[in-house]
Amino acid sequence: MAHIDYFFATVSPFTYLAGQRLEEIAKRHGATITYMPVDVLALFTRTGGVAPKERHESRLAYRAQELRRQARKAGLPINLRPAFFPVNAAPSSYACIAAQAEVAKGGPGNLGALVHGFTRAVWAEERDVSDDAVIRDVLKGAGFDPGLADKGLLLGAETYPRNLEEAVKRGVFGAPFYITDGDERFWGQDRLDDLDAHLAGTL
Repeated sequence: MAHIDYFFATVSPFTYLAGQRLEEIAKRHGATITYMPVDVLALFTRTGGVAPKERHESRLAYRAQELRRQARKAGLPINLRPAFFPVNAAPSSYACIAAQAEVAKGGPGNLGALVHGFTRAVWAEERDVSDDAVIRDVLKGAGFDPGLADKGLLLGAETYPRNLEEAVKRGVFGAPFYITDGDERFWGQDRLDDLDAHLAGTL
């Protein structure tokens, strides 16, 4: 069975624009997914990237145009100047980690919907994903126990920095980032078609 390690950030606009296409692709090919939220700003620092606020104005202008175009292409609403960005991504990332642990034990919930729920909250709903009430609501909306916001704190605090180290070690430098068996790497939601083709054996 094919497997995908999925490095993402709960505050990343490009993770948001991926929607739940990864899950659709994985289902089509019978692939499993490990969800690995990372501190994307720390990842930029470790791998030669630059935080958005520190980029040249020409890069920021292009980024805004690209977000608008990609949102239209994906059929998703987007606010290019969200009220709660940048924001601390750790609490929502901890929730994703706790939710994945619950699914691994056979518990209910939709991890793809959870990730998309957090990113949509930032980029389309003007919600603060560092706020406990928002985290609980997004967990509930994806079929998880809202109490994971508390129960998963220790596991999240242990796993989140490990995910960053794993990302740096394996050549990840942005989000979303997908790595398959055999170390095939795909960066960005606009490479999901290539990931699909790779899993189909045509690329």
